[in-house]
Amino acid sequence: MDRWAIEYYEDNRGIRPVEAYIDSLPVEKQANVFRVFELIEEFGIQLGTPYLKHIDGKIWEMRPGKERILYFTFTGKKFVLLTGFTKKTRKTPKKEIKIAQKRKKDYETKNKC
Repeated sequence: MDRWAIEYYEDNRGIRPVEAYIDSLPVEKQANVFRVFELIEEFGIQLGTPYLKHIDGKIWEMRPGKERILYFTFTGKKFVLLTGFTKKTRKTPKKEIKIAQKRKKDYETKNKC
C-alpha cells in the first residue's frame, strides 16, 4: 500500500511555519504531533475523526490534542501543512483559516502541474 507524504509549506524566504511551530512545542506535545503524522502517512484521509476535521473548502484540520495544524491534500497522496497553532476556543480562529487559504494558493501557484 502506498503511504501518504507530509510536506511543510515553505514561504519565499525558505521558512516553514509549521515546522517552526512544532519546534516551539514542549517535547511531549511534539511527540503527539509526530504520532498523528505517522497515522496520516499510513491511513491518509481515511484516518478521519478525531484526528482530522474539515474546516473550509479544501482546508482541513489535523488535531493532535489542543494543537492544530491546518493543511490541504495535493496531487497524489500528499498532505501540505500550512499553519499551526494551539487552540484556545471552540472555534478555529478565522485569522488562521485566512493564513491557510493564502498559503494554499501560494503553494498551488508554485507547484502547478
